[in-house]
Amino acid sequence: APRRRRTCYTAGMRIVVTGATGFIGPRVLSALRERGDEVTVLARNAAAATAALGVPAIAADLEAPGPWQASLAGADAVVHLAGEPISGRWDARKKQRIRDSRVESTRMIVETIAALPTSERPRVLVTASGIDYFAFADPDLELGDDDAADQVTEADPAGDHFLARVCRAWETEARAADALGVRTAQVRFGLVLGPGGGPLAAMLRPFRFGLGGRMGSGKQFWSWIHRDDVVRVLLLALDDARVTGPINAVAPTPTRQATFANALGAALHRPAFLPAPAFALRAALGEFAEYLLNGRPAVPTKLLALGFTFTRPTLTDALRDAGTAS
Repeated sequence: APRRRRTCYTAGMRIVVTGATGFIGPRVLSALRERGDEVTVLARNAAAATAALGVPAIAADLEAPGPWQASLAGADAVVHLAGEPISGRWDARKKQRIRDSRVESTRMIVETIAALPTSERPRVLVTASGIDYFAFADPDLELGDDDAADQVTEADPAGDHFLARVCRAWETEARAADALGVRTAQVRFGLVLGPGGGPLAAMLRPFRFGLGGRMGSGKQFWSWIHRDDVVRVLLLALDDARVTGPINAVAPTPTRQATFANALGAALHRPAFLPAPAFALRAALGEFAEYLLNGRPAVPTKLLALGFTFTRPTLTDALRDAGTAS
């Protein structure tokens, strides 16, 4: 029988997780299970998810109604991480998948929650988002101790490029659950670093052959966070009633891309002096290249105000295990 939702965190919560087979999801599952939570996984390919994660998964097309919706009844929380990967060259179909896998799936989850009796609704909905919500920053911007106004916080407005529009619509759908009595948090990921996959894995090959270097001018800001800290942010969003609305999941200090490239080269004990010209990236990747050649100096204002401490606060810390990435 469905269980009544809890009003505060206790061990043994029932948590529904989407996107569990991605780069972040398996670590989130491990953390939840280690602390005694009961996890239900929703995945498009349930058999593959079960084999990969070692836990039973429920087949779910999150953009359409289906039997999966029953899993939300009586759940204490939902962690929605599913979404089409954004890397690679985009065409119209790829961009539609990027949008629909985020916006439409979140709408369907909230509509499912709305159809439940109040006593059976999750008490919290944590969704992924991204700092791509924000406009690109001027790469010539100079940040110093007195330039806090130039840093990008949760209070800054959305940009008007493709991913900014996706993030804005994505977050709007998630916040609709607030009116249902469900606390919502939208975790805006920066560049998530860690071994075994993710964006770092795609960068390693040229560096390992001594062919790495800055992208374009290298002056663009890359705001990053280690996967270990992402998992801790997600758990904080689940457990702490103070966490509401958007929250920047980035390390405290934004980094220039050239600095990032040099640090990655140092972590791999390889040179980082061969640049990737902007025109070459645009020719190879089309519109997606703009997200490598531009950035924003996002900072974790809300996390710091909550007293969150980072286990990997510096880029050197975050890249220490880069050599083990595949």
